Amino acid sequence: MYDSPKLLGLRKELINNLIKKGINNKNILEAFLKVPRHLFIHKDFESFAYKDEAFPIDENQTISQPFTVAFQTHLLNVKKGDKILEIGTGSGFQSAVLVFLGADVYTIERIYSLYKKSKKILHDIKLMPKKNIWDDGNKGIEEFSPFDKIIITAACETPPNNLLKQLKVNGKMVIPIGKLVQKMTLITRVSVNKFEKRTFGDYRFVPMLKNKY
Repeated sequence: MYDSPKLLGLRKELINNLIKKGINNKNILEAFLKVPRHLFIHKDFESFAYKDEAFPIDENQTISQPFTVAFQTHLLNVKKGDKILEIGTGSGFQSAVLVFLGADVYTIERIYSLYKKSKKILHDIKLMPKKNIWDDGNKGIEEFSPFDKIIITAACETPPNNLLKQLKVNGKMVIPIGKLVQKMTLITRVSVNKFEKRTFGDYRFVPMLKNKY
């Protein structure tokens, strides 16, 4: 795994920025120190890897801003052994953070090239999810449901019903809801037919699309 003292120093600077923005979970901060974000973007742009900014990746997609990844992870309240469904593998960085934290991760990506690339990176750094799947994330993975937690890394106008059904009672879903600007939303399934929602500020995500390429 390619790394350097310079990149480690940049990771430490990023962690200081995350702390200033309110991320104080030691396990999440350790994940950002140990998971090499520069491996998830093109090598020519690795100097941008530890800026607290989103960055373009292949297929007109983005690797999310580090604070956004940290905040979604914080809202999920990840515990070791949690069974987590991730919708939108993308670069694979969020998957790596969740696996580092000890979760059993089931991740879906609809764009084949991103699915292949992220799977190889996660294998190479030994942070493999339980399942990497190339499919339409709107469907979830019914055969492995229910899930303790669900994280969605693309904008939805409303929470997909298929995914709500795959959430355990007392389980949590983190999802950005909205069109041009999204509200980061934490949904808790408090009973079979009842869900509670809380919102946490404005974000911008690429839209969640249907079907595979």
